Amino acid sequence: MKPFVWIGLQSFGFTLILTPIIRDIFRSYRVVDQPDQNRKVHLHPIPRVGGIAIAMAYALAFFLNLPKDGQPLSRELSLLPNLLPAALVVFATGLIDDFIGLKPWQKLIGQIGAAGLACWSGVSLASVGGSPISAGWAVPLTIGWLLVCTNAFNLVDGLDGLAAGVGFFATLTVFVAALLHGNSPLAFAALPLAGCLLGFLCFNFNPATVFLGDGGSLLIGFLLGCFGVIWSQKTLTLLGLTAPLMAMSIPLIDVLLCIVRRWLRHQPIFSADRGHIHHKLLDRGLTTRQTVLLLYGLCGVGAMFSIAQSFVNNLGLAAVVVAAFVTVTWMGVHYLSYAEFMLAGRLLRVGELQRSVSARLQLAALEKAILDAKSLNDCWTAIVNVRDTFGFAGMRMNIGGTVYEDWRPGISREHYWVMTIPIGTHGFVEMARELGSPTLPMVVVPFIDLIASALSDKLGEKSAFASAGAGPMLIQADH
Repeated sequence: MKPFVWIGLQSFGFTLILTPIIRDIFRSYRVVDQPDQNRKVHLHPIPRVGGIAIAMAYALAFFLNLPKDGQPLSRELSLLPNLLPAALVVFATGLIDDFIGLKPWQKLIGQIGAAGLACWSGVSLASVGGSPISAGWAVPLTIGWLLVCTNAFNLVDGLDGLAAGVGFFATLTVFVAALLHGNSPLAFAALPLAGCLLGFLCFNFNPATVFLGDGGSLLIGFLLGCFGVIWSQKTLTLLGLTAPLMAMSIPLIDVLLCIVRRWLRHQPIFSADRGHIHHKLLDRGLTTRQTVLLLYGLCGVGAMFSIAQSFVNNLGLAAVVVAAFVTVTWMGVHYLSYAEFMLAGRLLRVGELQRSVSARLQLAALEKAILDAKSLNDCWTAIVNVRDTFGFAGMRMNIGGTVYEDWRPGISREHYWVMTIPIGTHGFVEMARELGSPTLPMVVVPFIDLIASALSDKLGEKSAFASAGAGPMLIQADH
């Protein structure tokens, strides 16, 4: 145990010394992160070069423990030389982004290169769910895992001490698991990083005087991703990668929520927003310190699940641990009250999503029916047949003085609103809907546009909507 403690103390001490020096040097050169009172909640410009101190301290702790006088490298230090080249690539990628800025695809190329180097050095997934992975799948799955972990810590780096503290808990969990499994190379690789992060937190915890920057956050996430793969290689549990996933649950859940939220909003995956877990907690009235400490506590819970899962070889017990973890996670996400998930859940519960899919299919059928119609009467019949699908109470069409009208039986015409759709110079279609009726289906606008364009084309005239851009539309109340 003594060698582990010594290398951990070295990395801790080096970080304590290097961090304020590097912070003050780059502060003088104005390499700082500016507050914006939105996503960046700090009050003053703060240097974002903490990753340099962590990388230097980690490397120094390793090199000072190399064998002297040409002695062979010890088993305990055998893992670090394999990780350092890949770690250097991902750190350089983040550092370049900190200084000159990179586009998302450029950062992704650097991360993929680093992940490829890690795979080449032997960091590769061996099994998933207890089933061996073929050579053809091992590399892409490992690269995917490393990319997710790397970017997860980059995304979670939004409050003083958050990414560094979450990384410290995850690294400490890896170290404890490595000790319990007798995996000394992994323990020697993990503990120096834990020491670096603990030393860095002395300057990064609220109120922070230095930030990790992309160089630091990408490096932490990448190393932890590598540690997770090595952990899963050496464990005998049926769900090997589940334990590392639980150890890094906060950043991984956050990145998963970001992807799903932005997909639901039809936003770019790499766009920035204020919907991260820490933002939601701040919006619920917690202070920065309270938010960070709460997430630290959740990291501790994840660590306990992780250690428990790491030693479960019985499939039934493993399922219980995973089920308990998933339950706690679901409760946490539900507490955050994401509007996107609440709306998606409501749409599924009330059947709105299924109705929208059905309506889309009927739109295609309606367009074909109008285009195949032999007469104006056939067009009207096709439109009336889908009236109820799109939630309208009545319809009226006036084309060249020929009037068609149809109302749902028993409908009250005293309180309804009417939408008038001009059909070129030929006339118009009116669609009526009762006031206070349920929300319009999501495809009602494509339905209206289809009516206008298909009828106009059928009558030999280009759609009035197309010629007017957004499309003229008169909405009037009829009492």
